[in-house]
Amino acid sequence: MQPTPPGPVPAITHEDRDRAFDRLRVLRARGGRGGWNRLWLLWLLIGPGILVMLGENDAPSMLAYSATGAQFGIGFFLPFIVLTFVMAFVVQEMTVRLGAACHRGHAELIFDRFGSFWGWFALGDLLLGNFLTLIAEFIGVRAGLGYFGISPIIAVGGAFLVLAGVVMTGRYWTWERLTLMLAAGNLLFIPIAIFSHPSWGAAGHAFLTWQPMPSRWNNQTWLILVADIGATVTPWMLFFQQGAVVDKGLTPQDIGLGRFDTLLGATLAALAACATIIITAPLHAHPMPWAHYQAAQFAQALRPWLGGWGAGLFAFAIFDAGLLAAIAIATSSAYALGEVLHRPHSLNQPFREGGTFYGVLLAGAAVAAAIVLIPGMPLETMVLIVNVIAVLAMPPALLFLYLLVNDRQVIGEARASRGLNLATLLVVLALLGAGLFYAVSVLRG
Repeated sequence: MQPTPPGPVPAITHEDRDRAFDRLRVLRARGGRGGWNRLWLLWLLIGPGILVMLGENDAPSMLAYSATGAQFGIGFFLPFIVLTFVMAFVVQEMTVRLGAACHRGHAELIFDRFGSFWGWFALGDLLLGNFLTLIAEFIGVRAGLGYFGISPIIAVGGAFLVLAGVVMTGRYWTWERLTLMLAAGNLLFIPIAIFSHPSWGAAGHAFLTWQPMPSRWNNQTWLILVADIGATVTPWMLFFQQGAVVDKGLTPQDIGLGRFDTLLGATLAALAACATIIITAPLHAHPMPWAHYQAAQFAQALRPWLGGWGAGLFAFAIFDAGLLAAIAIATSSAYALGEVLHRPHSLNQPFREGGTFYGVLLAGAAVAAAIVLIPGMPLETMVLIVNVIAVLAMPPALLFLYLLVNDRQVIGEARASRGLNLATLLVVLALLGAGLFYAVSVLRG
């Protein structure tokens, strides 16, 4: 009996060559000795974790933290924000192991393991939430640059052009380094907090004692509480980081540094979030109605404490947060849809090879940007509501993640430990509880 001739050998693509080059650099760094080689290896492998965490410190999130500081000052919410980032690390660590172990995106795994019904459910949930969040990001861009007198059409249109330029480089490494540069802008909130001369004693006391929850509980309090949770843990993060880990080409050997990358990102993001609450805490004595929370209004109100330069940096940091998140969120949508449609979905491919991927990415951002420019849109209300929607949408996404990360056929030896399984269950219950309590508070009026 004649052996069956092998099929045609797939052509080596631009994406294959770029990823192979990146992996070769990693192998050379891992094979070397000395501290410089270890630092170089770290530099080569970090990226997805920092980007997903600082990207989640987006415009709606930073405005939610600003609203928190203005409404409640320094107290209960400082350690509470740190706790939410611990939750985020637990969740995102699982996406690192999934992506590195199976080299497949999150949406593709859901379709393959749970069927098309649940696959389309998860994808629809993601795409709707991402689109609403993209609108909120461009609201932040518009509000941040509005402080400097820049017209909305120039602010939003310019941000879209920057987004398009970053994602159209045709090289994942270039895209990742450019977005990391934008992510550094999120850390501006930390020096702003230092130069605002806050009460460090009050901040330290808040962490040491974890003061009781606010006494005046109402719909607005629940909205800010749930918005702060939604500012830290959202569905797009799962799809983005797993897609980026696959696109970067991480392997099981890289999981340890991928975990460190995520922990570093969570630490930096928590510092920036707490700094934002500290910055706006002086407004606690003169709280504004939450419907007026915009970057420009906050910056103007903070001028007596921050001065002109500090207020300007605050407004610019809000703009930067919106732009960074818009890039990451639009990319997560394109990753997920490309996985499901089995179309090329890598930032290592030029436009001619990945037209569907780049088309989805740019079209979603363009429509969201256009909506922000419609006169009379309730932009301020949408900013906090987006984070609440993220909280309500997160439990199903976490359930899929939990099942996948415990599926030995999918993840092999990188399966979650008992401790991580317990931590994940606690995170799911916390998010379910937050959404339930918020819904009850709304129904009770």
